[in-house]
Amino acid sequence: MFGISCLCILMSSDLSCEILNVGFCRFDVWFLLHGFCDIPQIHPPYSKHMELDVNSDPLRDWKLQSNWYSPTRLHCSPVEYDFPGDRFIPNRSLMDLDQAYTLLTNRTNYSTRCNFSAGYRRIMEDNLTLDREGRPFRMLVFRGSPKSSRKSIRYIDELRNSDEELFNHNNSPTQQRKFPKKESRILDAPYLKDDFYMNVMDWGKNNILAVALGRDLYLWNSVNEGIHHLFKSNSVNDHPSSVSWSQDCQTLAVGHSRSQIQLWDAHAYKLIRRLEGHQTMVGATSWNGHILTSGSSKAIMNHDVRVRNSLVSHVKAHRSRVCGLKWSMTGNLLASGGDDNVVYIWEASRMNSARFVHRFTNHEAAVKALAWCPYNFQVLASGGGTDDGCIKLWNTQQGTCITSVNTEAQICGLEWNKHYKEIVSGHGYSTRDERKNTLSLWRYPSMVKAGELTSHSSRVLQLAQNPDGLTLVSAGADETLRFWEIFGPLPPVKRPYSILSSKAFPIR
Repeated sequence: MFGISCLCILMSSDLSCEILNVGFCRFDVWFLLHGFCDIPQIHPPYSKHMELDVNSDPLRDWKLQSNWYSPTRLHCSPVEYDFPGDRFIPNRSLMDLDQAYTLLTNRTNYSTRCNFSAGYRRIMEDNLTLDREGRPFRMLVFRGSPKSSRKSIRYIDELRNSDEELFNHNNSPTQQRKFPKKESRILDAPYLKDDFYMNVMDWGKNNILAVALGRDLYLWNSVNEGIHHLFKSNSVNDHPSSVSWSQDCQTLAVGHSRSQIQLWDAHAYKLIRRLEGHQTMVGATSWNGHILTSGSSKAIMNHDVRVRNSLVSHVKAHRSRVCGLKWSMTGNLLASGGDDNVVYIWEASRMNSARFVHRFTNHEAAVKALAWCPYNFQVLASGGGTDDGCIKLWNTQQGTCITSVNTEAQICGLEWNKHYKEIVSGHGYSTRDERKNTLSLWRYPSMVKAGELTSHSSRVLQLAQNPDGLTLVSAGADETLRFWEIFGPLPPVKRPYSILSSKAFPIR
C-alpha cells in the first residue's frame, strides 16, 4: 500500500501546473486531502487554469538532485533537513500531528487552512478511490481470498503426510534396537594378566586401542587394523599396570607395577618422561587436560606434565589401595574408588587441602568400576566387587544415592552409552553360574536389564568404547578382546514437527 505513488501539483508563475512523482503514498495523500499537514496554499484564481497531463514524464519535466533521494545522515535536528526523503519511505516530520489528532478525535470536516479548489480535490479523490485503470479502489481493505475457497496443493499435502509419518515413526514407543547375540570381532590377547586391581586397556580419541599384555604394550589401529609394539619392560617383575590416553591423544601414560609412570609420545613412539612419587603399583590413571592423576596404595597424586617439578598435590584418604579414578567430563570433579569399599568425590580446586566433597560408604566391596553419565554430569555410576555386586548411581551435587541395583556378580567395568540412555556392566566372579563372566545392558534411569552377553569363558576385567561410541570392547581373563556392536546403530535424527512442512515454502 505504501509503495504506490500519487501525483502532486506544483504551481508555477506562468499559471501552469505539472505532475510530479515525489514518492508520497496514498495514505499521505489522504492526510493532505483532509488538511492534516502543511502544504503551500493554491490560490483560487489559478484553479481555472489547471490542466493535467497524466502522460507527462516526471524525470523530463523536473530534475531533482540525486542526493535528495539518497539516505544521507541528518546533521541537524530530525525536523530540519534539506531533502524530501527516500523514494518509498516519505518523511513526515513536518506534519502537524497535534492538529491531525484533534481533527480525527473531534470528527470535524475539512480544515479551513487548506483552500483546495474543486478540481484539485476531485483529482485527489479519484486518485484515492480509483486504481490505474479507473476501477473503484478502497484503502485499508483485506483483499485475500477466504480460507474455504483455497484449493489444496497435492505437493504440500504430500509433504505434510511425509512429515507426520516421520514424526510418528521417530517417536513411536515400540521402536526397539536389536540386541546382538554375539561379538562382531575377537582378538587374541595372550599374557593378559588376570588382576582385578589393574586397568591395562584404553581406547583413545585417535581411534587407537592401547592394551598391555604381560610386559609388552601394543597399539591397535581400528581403522587399518595395524598393530604396533610400543615397548617391552626390561624387568621380569615390572610390567604395565595401568594405561591412559591424554585427551588430545598426544601422550600415553603407562603406570607400572614398580611405582613408576612413563609418558610416551604417541606419534614418535618415544619415551619422553618418567614420573616418580608412588611407592607401590600404579593401578589407575586418569587425565584432566594437562593434569595426570594416578593412584596407588592409599595415595592419589596430581602431576602437571608441563613443568619440571610436576607434583601438584598428594592426597592420602583411602585406607587401602586405589583401584579406580575418573575425572568428570566438565573437569571439575574427580571420583576415586578404593579397596576400602569407599568412593570419594574431589573438587579439582581443593585437592591441595585434601578436603573431599563427598564420601560414599554404601558399597561392601572394592570399588574399581567408575563412570560419569554423559547426559547428566551430576550422576556417577559405581560398581562393587564380589561381596557387593551392586551398581549405584550417585547425585554428586546433593551427595545422595539415586538408586542401587544388585547384579549378583563382581563388577569390573562400567561404560555409558553415548547415544541411548543405557549403561553396560562387565562382570567377574559370582556365586551363581549364570551371572558370572557376563556383560549386562541396563536402561537408565529405571535400571531394568535390557540384555545379557555370555561369550567370555572367564571374568570380564575391563571395558572401553571407541570414539564414536558405537563399539564396545571387553578384555577378559580368557585372554581375548571381544568387540560388541551393543551401542549402535545411531538413533534417527529427530526434526521438530510442524503441521506445514518448511519444505513447502523455501526461502527465495
